[in-house]
Amino acid sequence: MASLGINGLGRIGRLLVRRVCERDDAKGALKLVMCNEVADAETIAHLLKYDSTHGRFSRPVALDSGGIRVGGDAVVLSHEIHPPSISWADCGVDMVIDCTGVEFSRATAAQHLGGTVSKVLLSQPASVDVDSTIIWGFNQQALTADMSVISAGSCTSNALIPVLSIIDDALGINAGIVTTIHSAMNDQPVIDAYHHTDLRKTRAAFNSVIPVDTELAQGVERFLPHLAGKISARALRVPTLNVSSLDVVLSVDRTTSADEVNAIVRGELARFGGVLAVNSEPLASCDFLGVEASSVVDATQTQVSNGRLIKLMIWFDNEWAFVNRMVDISLRLADFIAAESSS
Repeated sequence: MASLGINGLGRIGRLLVRRVCERDDAKGALKLVMCNEVADAETIAHLLKYDSTHGRFSRPVALDSGGIRVGGDAVVLSHEIHPPSISWADCGVDMVIDCTGVEFSRATAAQHLGGTVSKVLLSQPASVDVDSTIIWGFNQQALTADMSVISAGSCTSNALIPVLSIIDDALGINAGIVTTIHSAMNDQPVIDAYHHTDLRKTRAAFNSVIPVDTELAQGVERFLPHLAGKISARALRVPTLNVSSLDVVLSVDRTTSADEVNAIVRGELARFGGVLAVNSEPLASCDFLGVEASSVVDATQTQVSNGRLIKLMIWFDNEWAFVNRMVDISLRLADFIAAESSS
């Protein structure tokens, strides 16, 4: 069993606690022993128990000497700002999952390494010098035991890359534009405020649809380098709490139809093992809350114009699905840690 430490208990960090404790395949493989978060213990415990988006935690949470108890198990809390100051080794932490959203390079992430920590997983896109960025279902086979700093990419890259790879293999992509339609995030204010250098992000999150910058196109090039220069992307923040979508427009090399495109995606479901799904019902975004698939292609919205211009809608729970992919990666890393311990 790998001892797990989480740095940062924001949206992703708190939901990660839930999934590590709730998923049957994580029991016996991952044990949460320590969290680092600058907030006080009482606030941490309260926000773990109650969540405005996902409801109450299924496990009991209580204050405890030196930290909290989650499902009856003690979890030590520390409140350090800088990674080198966190005493992971005191709790025998094997693997750190950094959910702060600020560790973008190998150098900063590697500050967690040392002592008992041999693996660091980042909950955000990272610079190219990390050992690997894993889009589970697409390139998890790239994970090897000698890797120490790994990124889980982003919720949007996890939603997009599998679908792009499928369409490209079947039909050949020669150009595309992707628009991320993303729920509001905590880098936006509730009311207009001096909140960000991006002036659009100074505006009230729930009063407007707000264009924001995105590096999704660069992410596509990292995983599908032959599409470099062929895919562009933009992003909009919309006034919802959770569940986002991708509006994907692709020009392809051969004539196709909406029915064929949907059939192509359905034909790949088994290969992607629950990471990819297809919806055929007349649903709205809220209906995908809590869906674990990284990418749900809405077959009711697939369109083809003039035979070679495809329009897809992809739904994804930008919190829950992504956290589940992080648990998937963590379980593979736990296998490596167990093998190293027994050798």
